[in-house]
Amino acid sequence: MISGRGLGHTGGTLDKLESIPGYGITPDAARFRKVVDEVGCAIIGQTGALAPADGKLYAVRDVTATVDSVPLITASILSKKLAAGLETLVLDVKIGSGAFMTSLEEAETLARSLVEVANGAGVKTSALITDMNQPLADAAGNVVELRNCLDFLRGNKAGTRLETVVLAFASEMLVQAGIAAGSAEAEGRAREALASGKAAEVFGRMVHNLGGPVDLLEHPDRYLVAAPVQKPVLAAADGWLGACDARGVGMSVIDLGGGRRRPQDKIDHRVGFSDILPLGTRVGKGDRIATVHAADQASAETVAADLSANYRIVDTAPVLPPVIVSRI
Repeated sequence: MISGRGLGHTGGTLDKLESIPGYGITPDAARFRKVVDEVGCAIIGQTGALAPADGKLYAVRDVTATVDSVPLITASILSKKLAAGLETLVLDVKIGSGAFMTSLEEAETLARSLVEVANGAGVKTSALITDMNQPLADAAGNVVELRNCLDFLRGNKAGTRLETVVLAFASEMLVQAGIAAGSAEAEGRAREALASGKAAEVFGRMVHNLGGPVDLLEHPDRYLVAAPVQKPVLAAADGWLGACDARGVGMSVIDLGGGRRRPQDKIDHRVGFSDILPLGTRVGKGDRIATVHAADQASAETVAADLSANYRIVDTAPVLPPVIVSRI
C-alpha cells in the first residue's frame, strides 16, 4: 500500500511508521515487490517511480486550504493506489468532526467519486463510511499510535471501536478478493489471524523487511522513544463523555509538535495522547480522560487544558452513532 503523510489536522501513516528506527518508506520498486511477495504486504510512500507528483501536490494542499477538495482527494488517493498495481481496493471514508467530510452527504459524495473512478480504472473497489466524531483508538499521535497498534495486534484491544473497524475492512477485503465466500467466513478468518498471532507476525516481518528492527513487537520500548513529560487530562465535571471535537484533538497533536503546519516542519514523533476514554464513558470530576505526552511541561499544561475543553460532559448517557455508517 502506498500511503501519505499528515494532512491538515489528521495524522499521516508514513509519519507514524517513521517513528520506527530504520523503517524505509521509499524503497525502490524492486524491493517493494520483493517485500510484498515474501511477506504479503508493504506500507510505503510515493517514490520517484511511484506517484511522484502526488508528494508535491499533497504538501501544497496542506497549506493552501484545498485539503477537502473532492477532486484533489480522489486524485491523491487513487494515484497512489493505482500505481501499486492493485486488483481490488476497499476505502475508508470518514465522517464527523474529525474528518474532512463532516456530513453524510459530503462523505457519500467523496466515496462515490473514489469508487467510480477506481472501478472505471479497472480496480474492483468499494468504500465503507466510518464515524470519526471521536478518535478511532485510545491514542492520537505517532509513537503512541504505533504502541496502540502493537497492542491491538497482540489481542489487547478486543471489543473496541478499533476492532470493529479493522474486522469490517478485513472482511470486506477478503470477500472482494474472493478469498472468503461471505462476510461471516471472512470475519472468522480475520479473528483467527489476530488470535493466532499471525497478523502480528506478518506486521513484524514487514517492518524488518523494510529496514526496521527484527524484534519490534517483542521489545517496543527499545525502539519507540517516549516523550519526557506525561500529564493526565482530567474531567471538568461529573457525568458522561457526550461529545468530542475530534478535529480539535488532531490540532492539539500539532500544537504539541506531532504534526506539520508547513511542509518543511519537523515532527516530534514522541508527542500525542494516550489512554483516551471513549464517548459514552461515565466519569467523575477529576477523573483521567486521557494522558498528554509532551516535550516539556509548559506545552503539556497548555494542551491538557485544550483537550479537556474539546470534550463535552453531559448529564445522561449519550446515544452514539455506529462506527460503520454505510457501504458504497
